[in-house]
Amino acid sequence: MPRKPRIEIPGYYHIINRGVEQRVVFKESEDYEYFIELLCLQAKNYSITIHNYCLMNNHYHLLVEIKHENLSKFMRQINSNYAVYFNKKYHRSGHLWQGRFKSWYVTDEAYLYTLILYIEQNPIKANIVQRVEAYPYSSAHHFLQPHQNNGCLRDAWVTQHYRSDIEAIKAFLDSKVDTGQLQELKKASSLIESPNTDKKPNEEKLKKMLSKAKDTKERNSLILKAYQEGYSQHMMAKVLKLNQATVQRIIKRTKRDDGISIT
Repeated sequence: MPRKPRIEIPGYYHIINRGVEQRVVFKESEDYEYFIELLCLQAKNYSITIHNYCLMNNHYHLLVEIKHENLSKFMRQINSNYAVYFNKKYHRSGHLWQGRFKSWYVTDEAYLYTLILYIEQNPIKANIVQRVEAYPYSSAHHFLQPHQNNGCLRDAWVTQHYRSDIEAIKAFLDSKVDTGQLQELKKASSLIESPNTDKKPNEEKLKKMLSKAKDTKERNSLILKAYQEGYSQHMMAKVLKLNQATVQRIIKRTKRDDGISIT
């Protein structure tokens, strides 16, 4: 049975991929550098913004932003090109990656901030380095080492918000990450693992559904219903012209009022 395509809504995505059977996929400095070159080249080719990345020896994390429905093509290009390079260099054959990359659509700002820190602090968590800038295969290294400027990060969130203020960048990237909060944000926010589905959420259908509300209470019930049917908080906030945090609070409050367990 053929795989169904992913939903690809323009916006931020957290991407993870691992080596098959969690095997090492980056053995030497040259391997990390080649992957980063591929990442930057294909980001330019597909008009994708790289916000953060961290390459560990057997997996990688990316935070990217897409404007078009081309995330799968972008990732397929990177993963297949790197696999050809790796297999040729190390005289091996077969699959390099454990499968299709995993991706989550990030629509909650609180999660976005936590996610940036989580990605950049991976090497510290793994006891590889004690400072984020000391790890050469992450975007933090380039943010905090001006002479290591990486052109494909010029539009990154950190670059746009802090410019060349190294001290401010360091203070932000050194902020403590609460991994418990990270897990809670995954559940509570509209961070959704991109599912396999035949079609994108129908925004017009959502508009029609929500327009039936006669008052605030009915609107809130319809918001919860739409959320349970798979519509993202991001899309509902857009349709209703509300702040996304407001939509999140409505969902949680309505669940509580209706006696539904919040998971």
